[in-house]
Amino acid sequence: MKPAANHHGHRGAHNHQEERSEGYYHPGFSAHAVKVLLGEHKISQRPDEMLVTTLGSCIAACIRDPILQLGGMNHFLLPQAPRGHDEGAAAAARYGGVAMERLINEILRRGGRRDRLEVKVFGGAKVIACSNPIGKHNAEFVLEFIRAEGLTLVGQDLGGMLARRVHYFPNTGRVMRRLLRKEAVPDMIQSEMRFMSDLKTKPVEGDIELFGD
Repeated sequence: MKPAANHHGHRGAHNHQEERSEGYYHPGFSAHAVKVLLGEHKISQRPDEMLVTTLGSCIAACIRDPILQLGGMNHFLLPQAPRGHDEGAAAAARYGGVAMERLINEILRRGGRRDRLEVKVFGGAKVIACSNPIGKHNAEFVLEFIRAEGLTLVGQDLGGMLARRVHYFPNTGRVMRRLLRKEAVPDMIQSEMRFMSDLKTKPVEGDIELFGD
């Protein structure tokens, strides 16, 4: 019994060191906070850790296996890359199809089961003036993805005119969402505007496709 306990303790210490290599302590939540930036996904099983992101028209999906108490969050900007806009594998995670698949596959790789996965989705607000309703397209995409993949949607907070800050505890599935005024997150709004402006200045064939073959 003692050697097994020591082995488990050693492994736990290793995971603790790995997971605490980034992030910061949030005294308000008494938890270790890890930011999930655009194009990233993070996974955790720690009871004292939360994943944090700020969303405008972007979407964050929080996906969890409740039996393993293991879950993660992604953060994507558009459903798919526009035609002719190839940015490579790393940047591909900024788009919904890739972001969803990578997060799900990572949870499955760690022992999760697809039939147990629970999903909560956030974001899709209209925070920038644009003829293309990006937030609406994002919300439609993620809901259709969940339906098509046969996943269980247990919560959603989509649309509206205000940005959101989402605090997610993968171990329990608890989510705390706060609405933010535009002036409170100028950097995020400017980042989305720059990205969309950049897309407009590059040669793109056709419109953004929400659901391709």
